[in-house]
Amino acid sequence: MSGGDDVESDQLIRRAKMGDVAAVGILLEHYRARLKRIIQIRIDPRLQGRIDPSDVLQDTYIDVHNRIGELTDGDLPFFLWLRLKLAHRLTDLHRFHFRKKRHSAGEVSIAGAAMPNASSASVASLLVGALTSPSDAAARAEAAERIEAVLNSMDEVDREVIVLRHFEDLSNSETATVLNLSQNAASNRYVRALRKLKASLDPSGNEHG
Repeated sequence: MSGGDDVESDQLIRRAKMGDVAAVGILLEHYRARLKRIIQIRIDPRLQGRIDPSDVLQDTYIDVHNRIGELTDGDLPFFLWLRLKLAHRLTDLHRFHFRKKRHSAGEVSIAGAAMPNASSASVASLLVGALTSPSDAAARAEAAERIEAVLNSMDEVDREVIVLRHFEDLSNSETATVLNLSQNAASNRYVRALRKLKASLDPSGNEHG
């Protein structure tokens, strides 16, 4: 459902908001890969290999079907509502596995729920391929290290903007909604954060633009 299928997607969302379970099922399948990518980048590295993202998705889908009334009555766009249900599930998992201990600095309040942050190391590893194309493993490792250092130095919200735009494929409008920012503020933060990341790949260490 992309491009010419936008009308069909809008129809399914309207049906889902009316409580049509079949439409919800179709939409869940459509967004499966995107939701799975969110799980993979948001889950704590210590839980990698211990938790199957497909199981997290299945539990989230059960939550979605059980709480379809929230969608009917709410104002969030459909995907952001799905993401909110996933945020609840991921947060519960982290609390369970880490004996309910959590650090507020490791979470950002997003659309009414605390979503576990992606680690700077994970984001750096993914970004290095998107922002540069070093020809050998050593160069890639060095670039990832520089990117990770920049991410760690960033304001938490700026770092989150990068994750939302690059890895969750949210639009600027959706990112603004998720982080409770104006669209102009979300756009400015994105440009600023991206500039810092690109500057980290400049051997001279100079930030351009």
